[in-house]
Amino acid sequence: MNLLYGCFIYIQYIHMLQNKIYYNYFLEIFKTFATIIFGLSLIALTVRAVNFLDLIVDSGYSLSTYFQYSILNIFGIAPKFFPLAFLIALVIFILKHENNSEFIILWTTGVKKSVVVNLIIFTSFVVLIIYLLFSVFLTPLALNKSRQLLNQSQFNSFLPTIRSQKFLDSFKGLTYFVEKKFNNEIKNIFFYDTGNNLKKFASDASDLGNTTIIAEKGFVEKKFLFLINGQIISSKKDDNDNEIIKFEELNIDLENLKTTVITDYKLQETSTFKLLSCFIKKNNDLKFCTDGSKKEIIPVLIRRLILPTYIPIIALICSMLLLKRNKFYLNKVSIFFYSFVLLILAELILKYTGTNFILRYVYLLIPLISCITFYPLLIYKFSK
Repeated sequence: MNLLYGCFIYIQYIHMLQNKIYYNYFLEIFKTFATIIFGLSLIALTVRAVNFLDLIVDSGYSLSTYFQYSILNIFGIAPKFFPLAFLIALVIFILKHENNSEFIILWTTGVKKSVVVNLIIFTSFVVLIIYLLFSVFLTPLALNKSRQLLNQSQFNSFLPTIRSQKFLDSFKGLTYFVEKKFNNEIKNIFFYDTGNNLKKFASDASDLGNTTIIAEKGFVEKKFLFLINGQIISSKKDDNDNEIIKFEELNIDLENLKTTVITDYKLQETSTFKLLSCFIKKNNDLKFCTDGSKKEIIPVLIRRLILPTYIPIIALICSMLLLKRNKFYLNKVSIFFYSFVLLILAELILKYTGTNFILRYVYLLIPLISCITFYPLLIYKFSK
């Protein structure tokens, strides 16, 4: 019975969209929504891309790696603006047509307000499906690819990581200092290696503790370092004796250096199906699947699967703009405020769903209860 009713409603919506006016309304809402998403995502990506410059400056990655990593991260940025963008798009749509008296023409020709409400709700479900497509599939996949990109790509050049008068540790187990830098020429160089990156310069690498290299002058070419007039100081693990080797010229191959960029996959970059497998079946074969990981996995899954269902609630609240707004709590500012507060609370409560049992179930039930109670109330109000 429910299936037949669902099919009947779906056919009604398709028939409604066949009407040119409603089809144009649907396109207008969706285009405004897409434009806002694009604009907000572009601004956020620009800010994030500035932070991503550390990949070049601190870690020596190539420009191509930087641009690919930045583009892939837009799939993680855009979905965060879906609820707010949809809210703004609906408010703009309703207020625009009210101010132009277009809705008054519709009401006087016998069109019921409930028809426009159904159109808004139908649009919200289209946005909901797109939101789920991103949050469940595209976003984790793109973020996973971006992390793979950093794991597979090595640093491109050592030169961008050098800054004058600063101790730097952009590579694992290596601290270095350069007093002056001009183009690819450096002066008064200090290297302190605790990760056996420079072990080949010791006579006995098996018992090597750490290595210190000091040089008066040097030149950098991609992953190669050419030093002039200096010394290598190698210490042993088991005694306090140091081995000192002086040199006039020294070539160092930095090919095997590893950046300090985090290469482990985060939960946000993990497939939704793997997270569900860990949560339901307790698949301990996965690295992140531990006894204490449940409280971290739950908020991630709720963000991907449940947060998108708050989109229809926003549509219902915004539909109140079609009511006669004689009371202050039904004016356009108040209604926008209700929707905005709902989005803020949804984000705040989401963080605690992994540790608080009550908040978790409240978060899960709000979309269902709101739709069941609020929609019939709206239809009743419009019928009067």
